[in-house]
Amino acid sequence: ANGGTLFLDEVADLDGESQLRLSSVLERRALIRCGGHEAVPVDLRVIAASAHDLAALVAAGRFRDELYYQLKVVPLVVPSLRERADDVPELLHYHADWFANRDQLPYRKFALAAQNRLRNHGWPGNLRELRNLVQRLLVLGGGSDISLDEVEAALGTEVAAASPVEPTAVGSGIDFALPLREAREQFERAYLLHQLAQAGGSVGKLAKAVGMERTHLYRKLKDLDIDPRGGKSGEDA
Repeated sequence: ANGGTLFLDEVADLDGESQLRLSSVLERRALIRCGGHEAVPVDLRVIAASAHDLAALVAAGRFRDELYYQLKVVPLVVPSLRERADDVPELLHYHADWFANRDQLPYRKFALAAQNRLRNHGWPGNLRELRNLVQRLLVLGGGSDISLDEVEAALGTEVAAASPVEPTAVGSGIDFALPLREAREQFERAYLLHQLAQAGGSVGKLAKAVGMERTHLYRKLKDLDIDPRGGKSGEDA
């Protein structure tokens, strides 16, 4: 990346040693290659991204404060999809065209009623949820237009209406008085513990079930203080 730009996606996932090394490179503007002995000057632009609240991680001692301030020179906050509902129709059209070209699927356009429904959707999964929804509708649907009924079925609203869930069941075990970050961590911990039990304690099966790379999953389990072995030694996770 020397002379160019280095993009670090989800910089919060760096372990403590990697954070220290990166901070040193940014401070000295030089690095020592693996197996090398002399410092090599570097001239690059660093762009780092994270879905986490880095300031909160710094306060919790999970992210180095010197690296945080080295990276926070020109901070940009990207609003979530639910905060920019007017962008949803354009994003739907873009991804429908993209998947149609990449996967050789029939192009389908969203009916106006379907677009308006999705503009008012909460998008808890943000852009990844939108991408997944568009791909599923192209793969499973037929006809040139994507109707409101198809969208409702894909969002699961028909199933929810047929078998309503008590609000207490949805938020079971979560303290709604907590700030969003802490409440999310509570949910993630309960969710992963449940999925881990379903996977019989196998991290490999858990990774497939939750759609996470195994390395990232181990970090997440460690952050949430979850022991995948359940306290048993010598077991293949």
